[in-house]
Amino acid sequence: MMSAAEGAEGGEGAPPVDADPPASAGQPGEPSEEELRERLEEEVKSLRVQDVLLQSVVSIINLSARRIGKEDEQDLEQARLGIEAAKAVVDLLDPEPGAQVRNAISEIQVMYAAAADGSSPPAEPPSPGGAPPSAEPAPTPGAPPPAQVPPPPSGGPGERKPPPGLWTPPGV
Repeated sequence: MMSAAEGAEGGEGAPPVDADPPASAGQPGEPSEEELRERLEEEVKSLRVQDVLLQSVVSIINLSARRIGKEDEQDLEQARLGIEAAKAVVDLLDPEPGAQVRNAISEIQVMYAAAADGSSPPAEPPSPGGAPPSAEPAPTPGAPPPAQVPPPPSGGPGERKPPPGLWTPPGV
């Protein structure tokens, strides 16, 4: 029969389990708490406000796109607020990420306009090489074509694709 002490330690044949290992006792190769603090301090020393702004604006853009594109989470007022917030800080970013953020803002503005008009953009990007699914009815013969807003240039060959669920600037 096993004693309570043996049961707490895993029983016969099992190595004893230390319920509360000391904070300094880590696995071989793991940094100590003091080393982790030092690393964090070094990261904070080199952190720039522009870096935090970029991370924040990317999060705001992603959340805004989600509030536009996901039917069960759609909140156009929150999306509008996110777009305005991103526009307010984009000029404070470094030039290269600032340009990428401006492109993302343009894309979510197009998504917002489509959602506000009642013609929601596709929830998911089209399959590679395929055209995006169309929710519009076929045009009536002899009728003028519907007015369309040209999408911003995508910089790649083929048709413009909507942004994926999460946007991150290239190279970050």
